[in-house]
Amino acid sequence: MTKKKYDLKTKPRILLVEDDPDNMTTIRAILKDKYRILEATDGEQGLEAIKNNLPDLVLLDIGLPKMDGFAVIKNIRQNKKTSGILVIALTSYAMKGDKQRIIEAGCNDYIAKPLNVEELLEKIKKHLAR
Repeated sequence: MTKKKYDLKTKPRILLVEDDPDNMTTIRAILKDKYRILEATDGEQGLEAIKNNLPDLVLLDIGLPKMDGFAVIKNIRQNKKTSGILVIALTSYAMKGDKQRIIEAGCNDYIAKPLNVEELLEKIKKHLAR
């Protein structure tokens, strides 16, 4: 697999799938200067945006309306066109075993809410550098 090269004209595209408006605003503010941000507010919209835009990385809330994050990641991984897309779960599922369950479901990484800005930026950078 070849490593993608990004320049200022081709900022990586990140799809943020998040139903909480406050979280959406916060994450958008953190990332807007570094990345091109696409947004979806429920699982169905998120899956459509993934299929139509093929983002470089998806920040996926797990507790979403219409289709939860587990169903979204299952669909992503089962579709040949989208199976390689990087997915980081952003979730309030922080009980013992939740992280492992989310990674086993197909997410590449996991960040518990409330978000730590440095952790978010570090994980995005790490995964996009692959």
